[in-house]
Amino acid sequence: MIRLFAALLILLCPPAAAEEALPAWQANAVEVDLPDYVAPMIAIVIDDMGVNRKMTRKAIELPAPITASFLPYAGNLESQTARAKAAGHELMLHMPMQPFSPYKDAGAGALTVSMNESEILAALDSALSAFDGKVGINNHMGSRFTANPDLMRIVLDELNRRGLLFLDSVTSKYSVGYETAREIGMPAAKRQVFLDNTAQEIPARLKELERYASKHGAAIGIGHPRKATVEALQNWMPDAAERGFVFVPVSTIAAHQADEE
Repeated sequence: MIRLFAALLILLCPPAAAEEALPAWQANAVEVDLPDYVAPMIAIVIDDMGVNRKMTRKAIELPAPITASFLPYAGNLESQTARAKAAGHELMLHMPMQPFSPYKDAGAGALTVSMNESEILAALDSALSAFDGKVGINNHMGSRFTANPDLMRIVLDELNRRGLLFLDSVTSKYSVGYETAREIGMPAAKRQVFLDNTAQEIPARLKELERYASKHGAAIGIGHPRKATVEALQNWMPDAAERGFVFVPVSTIAAHQADEE
């Protein structure tokens, strides 16, 4: 439905007008050719991009399309995100949010539960201004913030107003992010598997990701720009593709879920 709507816009409007009419999450989406038959889709999201520039470059070398989620306080973001986009990857903002643990620091500009609405919107606007071309955001940490429905509603209403999608990283079972986004009616998705809590568990987590995608039609896995993760994905992605899994950006899964609903 979403792709048909986009195609109709292009036919009925001049290219510039059609592009302007599309919400940002579609205008900035990476297009993929899906097979005519039903195939399980997998989206690989690499969080924490931009801070470790060496490993960010290595992650960008992964087979496209991955979804590269950049922290807003990383340096030289214009150049780093342009490199990821040129490699065929989709861009996302990795928005810092307050965790439950007082011993964990989400980083500069994090959204916290002590903020009022104007403070939340100001911090969100500052982070969203860090680079262009993104489809949306996912939360960096945020177990405490994403458990607060009133505060998440402020964030998600603003994202929806800007035409952006939300990926719930599900950093705790108490997150209300995805459910709140669906209540609003905005494009959203949620993470199924964390790939690399430890390097040793990566192979098992990749198999878990495959099982979920095979059963449900689509799955989202989140990893980080670490040597063990990048090497594992480099070896696994071509093999998984040969076995019938289709790699897509997060926007494709968000569109697929919106169509189903």
